[in-house]
Amino acid sequence: MKVILKQDVKKLGKAGDIVEVSEGYGRNFLLPRKAAVEATAQNLNLAKQKAGSEARKKAMAADEAKLMAAQLAKVEVTIKVRVGEGGKLFGSVTGKDVSEALKKDHDIDIEKRKITLNKEVTAPGEYEAAVKVHPEVATKVKVHVVAE
Repeated sequence: MKVILKQDVKKLGKAGDIVEVSEGYGRNFLLPRKAAVEATAQNLNLAKQKAGSEARKKAMAADEAKLMAAQLAKVEVTIKVRVGEGGKLFGSVTGKDVSEALKKDHDIDIEKRKITLNKEVTAPGEYEAAVKVHPEVATKVKVHVVAE
């Protein structure tokens, strides 16, 4: 029996997949729990349309992310920090600080978890932060750390 999965099922497939299952498993488990629908011609057409629209949405999101990455590559951020004797920072500069600076200076809202600094910031200077705009698209932002 062929079924179209409506949700992820362990060891069987992800939502939207068309899979072949035994008659009993389909009728007694998947269909009553609404985890799948029978693969009729009408349901197959609907599944193909959904898959096509999802692919277009993903492609559009990737294109938008590439544009955003191109804009971010040109951005430079300056972060003012307190510096002690010997040029060492009090505390550290993190992705949260870079995210806040991007929001304040350039009005670009990026989640702090998507920003990672390439090396540890221990003194004033110029650093690079990797920004993951999309699962497939990443870019770098220049970060200037200056003494207050």
